[in-house]
Amino acid sequence: MAVKAKPATIRKIVAENRKARFNYEIIDTYEAGLVLTGTEVKSLRDGKANIAESYASDEGGEIWLINSYLPEYLQANRFNHETRRRRKLLLSKREMHRLQNAVNREGMTLVPLKIYFNDRGRAKLELALAKGKKLHDKRETQKERDWNRQKSRLLRDRG
Repeated sequence: MAVKAKPATIRKIVAENRKARFNYEIIDTYEAGLVLTGTEVKSLRDGKANIAESYASDEGGEIWLINSYLPEYLQANRFNHETRRRRKLLLSKREMHRLQNAVNREGMTLVPLKIYFNDRGRAKLELALAKGKKLHDKRETQKERDWNRQKSRLLRDRG
């Protein structure tokens, strides 16, 4: 009897922090759940969220997503949510302790990379443990990216 292979995980990316990989050196990534209200989920499904200026913080033994923007859901009337409220992240205790120690002892930062819906339809946040890049590191990254772009053009034209 043949064993059925699992289907590839389907991710519908709602919001992505594209500047994070340029401004930070990503050490490790974690998948965290989000505590959301019903109108926040509906607003996320519309795909208009923004996490470019947001960050995660350790407060009171829990990790919170701060300054993320989820626009109001237009059909919700008076039952709507605040657009920039703090949202609790759901992580295991082991992951929480690991992240808290890295932030408090090693001076690292918790940066959200993307919000997406997993194959079960749950809203998830990809959270990165990161270290800030210096200006010369950013310049080096930009030089490397420009060189790769130029190299691919040369290969395409002559190849």
